[in-house]
Amino acid sequence: MNDAGRSVGPARGAYRLPLERVLVIHDEIDLPFGEIRSRVGGGLAGHNGLKSLRDALGGGDFVRVRVGVGRPDSTDPEIVSAHVLGRFGEDAAQVEELIARAADAAEAVLAGEDGAGGSAGAAPQAQPR
Repeated sequence: MNDAGRSVGPARGAYRLPLERVLVIHDEIDLPFGEIRSRVGGGLAGHNGLKSLRDALGGGDFVRVRVGVGRPDSTDPEIVSAHVLGRFGEDAAQVEELIARAADAAEAVLAGEDGAGGSAGAAPQAQPR
């Protein structure tokens, strides 16, 4: 994801898509595990993949489905990086449910059922990482 702009930028150009037609599904440490929200644009919060996309797409006003993975108990960049790049501490069923709900949220955005400012249901109980 850190270099997502390298492929998404050229793909957007090849399909001649306006920026508002680009949909990005990404991990979000500022949301508890299992919470899903969608929105257009917003801050980058140190997310290298979003920075790469913004730079390659010429702006940050693309649609986002933000998938909560929770925040570690530390602000140390190495610990945060290990948290988002490591394996989930939650059981496989919870992770599978999260992926399915994120896909449903993306489909709702594409179908116009979510004005990219909504929440996709209650979060399952989170387990420590």
